[in-house]
Amino acid sequence: MPKYVYDFTEGNKDLKDLLGGKGANLAEMTNLGLPVPPGFTITTEACQAYLQSGDEPQEMREEVSEHLDSLEKAMGRTLGQGDDPLLVSVRSGAKFSMPGMMETVLNVGLNDESVQGLAKQSGSERFAWDSYRRLIQMFGKTVLGIGGEHFEDALEEAKKARGTESDLDLDENDMRRLVDTFKGVIREQTGHDFPTDPREQMDLAVRAVFDSWNAPRAILYRRQERIPADLGTAVNVVAMVFGNLGMDSGTGVAFTRDPGSGQQGIYGDYLQNAQGEDVVAGIRNTLPLQKLEEIDKPAYDQLLEIMKTLENHYRDLCDIEFTIERNKLWMLQTRVGKRTAGAAFRIATQLVDQGLIEMDEAVTRVTGDQLAQLMFPRFDAKADKEQIAEGMNASPGAAVGKAVFDSDRAEAMANDGEAVILVRRETNPDDLNGMIAAQGILTSRGGKTSHAAVVARGMGKTCVCGAEELDVDLKGRKFTARGGAVVKEGDVISIDGTSGAVYLGEVPVQPSEVVRYFEREIDAESRDTDSDAMDLVRAVHRIMTHADEARVLKVRANSDTPEDSARARRFGAEGIGLCRTEHMFLGDRRQHVERLILATTLADSDEAQEERDAALQALLPLQREDFVGIFEAMDGLPVTVRLIDPPLHEFLPDLTELTSAVAVKEARGEKVDDHERALLEAVQRMHEQNPMLGLRGVRLGLVIPGLFALQVRAIAEAAAQVKSDGKDPHPEIMVPLVGAVQELEVVKEEALRILAEVAEETGQDVPALIGTMIEVPRAALTAGQIAEAAEFFSFGTNDLTQMGWGFSRDDVEAAFFSRYLQLGIFGVSPFESLDQEGVGRLVRIASEEGRAARPDLHLGVCGEHGGDPDSIHFFAEVGLDYVSCSPFRVPVARLEAGRAAIVGMGSDSR
Repeated sequence: MPKYVYDFTEGNKDLKDLLGGKGANLAEMTNLGLPVPPGFTITTEACQAYLQSGDEPQEMREEVSEHLDSLEKAMGRTLGQGDDPLLVSVRSGAKFSMPGMMETVLNVGLNDESVQGLAKQSGSERFAWDSYRRLIQMFGKTVLGIGGEHFEDALEEAKKARGTESDLDLDENDMRRLVDTFKGVIREQTGHDFPTDPREQMDLAVRAVFDSWNAPRAILYRRQERIPADLGTAVNVVAMVFGNLGMDSGTGVAFTRDPGSGQQGIYGDYLQNAQGEDVVAGIRNTLPLQKLEEIDKPAYDQLLEIMKTLENHYRDLCDIEFTIERNKLWMLQTRVGKRTAGAAFRIATQLVDQGLIEMDEAVTRVTGDQLAQLMFPRFDAKADKEQIAEGMNASPGAAVGKAVFDSDRAEAMANDGEAVILVRRETNPDDLNGMIAAQGILTSRGGKTSHAAVVARGMGKTCVCGAEELDVDLKGRKFTARGGAVVKEGDVISIDGTSGAVYLGEVPVQPSEVVRYFEREIDAESRDTDSDAMDLVRAVHRIMTHADEARVLKVRANSDTPEDSARARRFGAEGIGLCRTEHMFLGDRRQHVERLILATTLADSDEAQEERDAALQALLPLQREDFVGIFEAMDGLPVTVRLIDPPLHEFLPDLTELTSAVAVKEARGEKVDDHERALLEAVQRMHEQNPMLGLRGVRLGLVIPGLFALQVRAIAEAAAQVKSDGKDPHPEIMVPLVGAVQELEVVKEEALRILAEVAEETGQDVPALIGTMIEVPRAALTAGQIAEAAEFFSFGTNDLTQMGWGFSRDDVEAAFFSRYLQLGIFGVSPFESLDQEGVGRLVRIASEEGRAARPDLHLGVCGEHGGDPDSIHFFAEVGLDYVSCSPFRVPVARLEAGRAAIVGMGSDSR
């Protein structure tokens, strides 16, 4: 039989799964001999049983009675009875801190009789009736579900009648009247009287805490913080100590270090003559914690000593709640405190310097998400701002510029030195030039996996997507926002990719010193500057240096340009894991692609062959030059080039638009030239109902003669040229969308022939690995066969997720993802963090079977998940050789790979 209730003397800080964070830490402080009010904890297992059955286990009721009896004997008082009644608080406490998300009830046990005993024992009628009205108010809100405004309005009326704004000016008669008023509210709202039986109050409060685990705000918080929904909360029943007994009493919150900056010192707030919720509710202005020294020096000195004890014991920043009852200090809670990203890095290195932790542990004390927060520019929080819309926070950062509604215009204005924000309903590959030129991207449609979001994150570009309040008029070059505000092209706007907010006008931006460090503009070892920013840079440098020393998993970058490749290398990338060649066919080169497609649609003939050859020959030198720049930037490091992947119709005009344009010309009697008509016929012929499952990837290379051969030759000739210049290129050729080994064998045979030809022609032997993306489920399930032809696998987890789930990535997020998240079907979008149970199993199967067939098989990942912290830990555990992500995410991946190795998830995988 499970044990459902633990006395504080029975637990410890390592029992958070069972006792929750609050209960485990109350037990730990009790064991340390600190002044903790006695009490007991009802376990998370009891909560789970209650939520499953709708009722408490009988064993739990019996254990609660036993522990309550022991508590009454220890205190020499009885719950809610006699001249000196025992009162208790009933508090939530889950494994993971969820501040304010669940319920607390104080002063449980008060009724019309025990309030008299409390008044007699305390010597204060006002205190007793104030405590009683607080119980009824909290009980009504949390247990009975009555709107808090009913009680708050009555309290305001009482203060108004007294002619004051402070509840401290209300006397015992005011409090008596409020008790009667609050009882009336309960009777009116529920049809029942406030329960006066003390044990009934406690039992109902315990149920309310259990129920609050599934309150909407708790569910939302868990989803945001990725806290599992099945953990449940513990309940702590604690003997009441009172901070509202007079001016020699009070309550406060303290931090052993500044949670905002990480600086050591005395941080916190104190409120005299108050109970704990008063500090949080902000009903009165608090005093800085240092003022307690003037008010009650013995208690202050004792508190500082306890703070030091706790920080040394927990070896971390501690968040502490305390109450002083008539000059006696009581500890009500401690936990490892939440902190800003900057504080996390500073504190981790400070604790190393103090000898409390080692560098291994310091690396595990920070996260990739925190590092990412430090890398993005931010708006000045103190600046005046006028918000006009809100969308999805697709790519963090702060961007300011003139609103521009097409990419060519954005590029032109940026070239003239103007900062611009590209505003679109949604973006597509043709917008790449504008996206690169813009300071940020704003769309009225799309989500976190839309084109705008994915590309923006890859570039480290601020982006807000799906701002549905915006009515974007592309022809009129304007948008209409919240409240009817109209923003025309050239008007300045500011977008916050961290919150999703859109502001009118310019909001001041603060640059990130951490990015300047990664860009090697700042020397972390320099002692010329001792600013707070440099302190942070030094802390980041120390953590990153140790993470790099610890990690097994290598980190590459996804990059298509020499500029991005050079930046990725500065950011610590150890190669290119994905170079997409389709981006190299846009812009001025589109005409050659159209020519190739038109030739492909012709019947086999000498003319068709000549047209194909001419188009391919025109593209060859352009593609070769693209690769030369990338190989030079990545001198000595591997560069994995993916042969063209998307269906060719993406490089052609939209079918509907082209059909309409031709029809309009015909209706007007205007001449439709041969090129337009041929282009329309080609688009019609190549149109597919589901192009992402159609003629793309390896299928395209096998159907269009010479296409892959062109690309392989361009790669080989570029590598030969770079090698002849004295550099050391390491090309890897990746064939996309392979589902059967026979597809890869055909492409590989041709590629090896071309590599040999180029080596003979140039006199430069540049070996190139040939491998494939694993993005089709069949490829994962036949990985052993494919590995016999492939020298490496790179998991394309975007398509593997799409095909594994049967999702159309472009449609599902807007269609139903929000509902799936709300229902708990997803904890997080599977396009943001890898579905380890399903898609992850495909990755594991392919890795194991591939390496069984070819032990020296290189394994990597190049999907969006390569930069996701949780996914990186999984890839390390599976035994991949590298992850590849956008250049801006490279430092994040380096840190997470180090953390994975230190916690043992990647250290023994090879």
